[in-house]
Amino acid sequence: MKYSIVTINFNNKDGLRKTIESVVNQTYKDFEYIIIDGASTDGSVEVIKEYADKIDYWVSEPDKGIYNAMNKGIMQAHGEYLNFMNSGDCFYGENVLESVLPYLTADIVTGKSYYEGGVHGFFKNDITMLDFFKGTLSHQATFIGEKLFRKNLYDEELKIVSDWKFFVQTLIFDNCSFRNLDIIVCDFESGGVSALSGDLVEAESHIVYAQYFPKRVVADYLCWKEKDNSIADLGIEFNL
Repeated sequence: MKYSIVTINFNNKDGLRKTIESVVNQTYKDFEYIIIDGASTDGSVEVIKEYADKIDYWVSEPDKGIYNAMNKGIMQAHGEYLNFMNSGDCFYGENVLESVLPYLTADIVTGKSYYEGGVHGFFKNDITMLDFFKGTLSHQATFIGEKLFRKNLYDEELKIVSDWKFFVQTLIFDNCSFRNLDIIVCDFESGGVSALSGDLVEAESHIVYAQYFPKRVVADYLCWKEKDNSIADLGIEFNL
């Protein structure tokens, strides 16, 4: 099986329906679909049941947060590549999985995102630590090799930046392979939890820096942040 598509949801039944329809209507069918619901009370479970014959695994139960729910999805996944298309977000078109398929030649493959009337994403062929000083990859637009999760799950102690930490661990520390695509993968809602929690993003990022990086590397980050907080020189745009 090529893909595992994971959707996490909590009390967002309208967004969930939109997400489900974007997944089940894909032209490429060699995928499994997993939904992890956090014991919603708004009718989300009823929406899931409407599509139960197209969903390979679903559960509705209390969880410990976003990354706990994502890890639950990972533990149920069997596909070669995982994509996290959470409720409210959707694939940009019905042929996204088919279009991405020929380019699944790296451990992590990322495409573009569409939101607020424009295309956003990563616009370089390769990725470096400086790029992670400036942001992260969109999990909605990214396909992650299943084998990477055998070593690293998402850190459930973090509330906002665990996906950023995961990409740093895999692409920087483990030197996993990376491929950037000029394909719009997802259409996602702005104003998500990361966008509304800028101070927490900053605080958790510093926790990760302190845990994993020598002081001289953190010094480079702080120096860059003080001197130049612009990303125009790299020609990239990140969305947490």
